[in-house]
Amino acid sequence: MLRITIATEVAQPPEEVLAGFDSDLFLALKPPLMPLELLRFDGCTTGDRVKLSLGPSFIKQEWHAMVVAHGSSHKGYFFVDIGEKLPSPLKKWRHGHRLDSTNTGTKITDDIRFTTGYRLLDYLMYPSLYFTFWIRKGVYKRIFGSV
Repeated sequence: MLRITIATEVAQPPEEVLAGFDSDLFLALKPPLMPLELLRFDGCTTGDRVKLSLGPSFIKQEWHAMVVAHGSSHKGYFFVDIGEKLPSPLKKWRHGHRLDSTNTGTKITDDIRFTTGYRLLDYLMYPSLYFTFWIRKGVYKRIFGSV
């Protein structure tokens, strides 16, 4: 599995950032130009589910994920979702979210692990997936405040 890790520092404290991880934020984080319909969003605690419909009508695919772990520590909060039904060509998906307290607010870390089952295809997909999560930095800063 390949790994993408992207961190963003924002001004709000971890408790407020966690409270902001809702369906509105989820839709705000949607990559530009990607047709996406949110079919279900339960939340960010263990057992919660997210279901999406991706792509234009003639090639729509579904993405189903389940939160498999969540918790807190003296540093902040975390939750992890895994893909249950993934759009082709993805075969496995794990997305860890960390919200760690800093002196100026919160460091949000997206830690993604994925595979298509083919190493070459994983490497070919890496740049577009990286960009998809890198552009979230601006959304996080707009919603939770820049440091």
